[in-house]
Amino acid sequence: MQPPPDKAHQDTAGDAQWSRPECQAWTGTLLLGTCLLYCARVSMPICTVSMSQDFGWNKKEAGIVLSSFFWGYCLTQILGGHLGDRIGGEKVILLSASAWGFLTAATPLLAHLGSAHLAFMTFSRVLTGLLQGVYFPALTSLLSQKVRESERAFTYSTVGAGSQFGTLVTGAVGSLLLDWCGWQSVFYLSGGLTLLWVCYVYRYLLSKQDLILALGVLAQGLPMARHTRVPWRQLFRKPSVWAAVFSQLSAACSFFILLSWLPTFFKETFPSSKGWVFNVVPWLVAIPASLFSGFLSDHLISQGYRTITVRKFMQVMGLGLSSVFALCLGHTSSFCKSVFFASASIGLQTFNHSGISVNIQDLAPSCAGVLFGEDPGPCPEPQRLLPGVANTAGALAGVVGVGLGGYLIETTGSWTSVFNLVAAVSSLGLCTFLMFGKAQRVDLSPRQEDL
Repeated sequence: MQPPPDKAHQDTAGDAQWSRPECQAWTGTLLLGTCLLYCARVSMPICTVSMSQDFGWNKKEAGIVLSSFFWGYCLTQILGGHLGDRIGGEKVILLSASAWGFLTAATPLLAHLGSAHLAFMTFSRVLTGLLQGVYFPALTSLLSQKVRESERAFTYSTVGAGSQFGTLVTGAVGSLLLDWCGWQSVFYLSGGLTLLWVCYVYRYLLSKQDLILALGVLAQGLPMARHTRVPWRQLFRKPSVWAAVFSQLSAACSFFILLSWLPTFFKETFPSSKGWVFNVVPWLVAIPASLFSGFLSDHLISQGYRTITVRKFMQVMGLGLSSVFALCLGHTSSFCKSVFFASASIGLQTFNHSGISVNIQDLAPSCAGVLFGEDPGPCPEPQRLLPGVANTAGALAGVVGVGLGGYLIETTGSWTSVFNLVAAVSSLGLCTFLMFGKAQRVDLSPRQEDL
């Protein structure tokens, strides 16, 4: 049965790769989009202390609000990849950004709808997580179709740097707005900038006809992709796959705990300190660290070092050394040392991008999107539709880790317990990857492996 002409045209257009000028324009635009994604995401951690004072939240209740984002985030991984393949990743990103931008800007209004502040904020964060959960799987689909394989790693690392840059911007500008205009202004700014970005993409990079066609496909319903067969049993018989997934879970859990609780830690431990310092410096370090880790990894491999050796070295830095600095955070009373330790821990965690995040492509390039929705690699269309197992596991870890962090602070009264949790989780992930991690392909049939 032949597809309808419009659908056939859409599929053909979706497979056309960008020219160099188009790739440069889209890379810059998506870098800004990822920046705004994180601006909206970290607005709540930046404002948690002030909101807790206004609404009378304790640490457990603040932990519920902070972790609720990940409840929604882990549920839309499959949807993001599926939508990206059917209507185009750029359209999915545009539609979801318009929704989360509006919701972020409306958060202060939702907070004052009634007396159930905790319920409204929890619902708002769950919905924001649902909307942002489609972003990276759709980005995976988009870049794997539109960017040349030889340029894909650099393009993705550049776009991914927006996560640190967005956290940096919100930390700097948001901290100043928090002091000058109140916590509401942080949400107004991040949501408003996202909506301006949506208007720019719609006006200059997407045609109205393409967007109408995409909405038409959504209105008609999304048929499942053809022949979606993934060798689940074969993949999960391999200890190396379990090691990569568990290590990704550990890295995500550690990162989300620090991302969510560091602003509160500094605000309570050093009440006279400036928010624009402790909310900015760690992410100012993370941006060059992320780019350097990618360069170092590629350089070491080009010099003849074994791929798995390089991957494990990156994890020693990203999970091992970073957890040492996280532990140090709980054993110092100096503000300057705390900023240094936090910066070192966050900066070193970016080495995970050149470790387990790309190890999935080493193991199963034919279905990297199945295992890890945020890093594409060469992946056939039907298999990008399925959820990124490692990414979904990481989001679930965020729910548990952030919530558990709030519980530990409330029950023990000590921030040391939170940083001990980060170190313990990181150490488990590192040991698992060092013991069982490999870089040989596991997605080939036994007959292909023998060739």
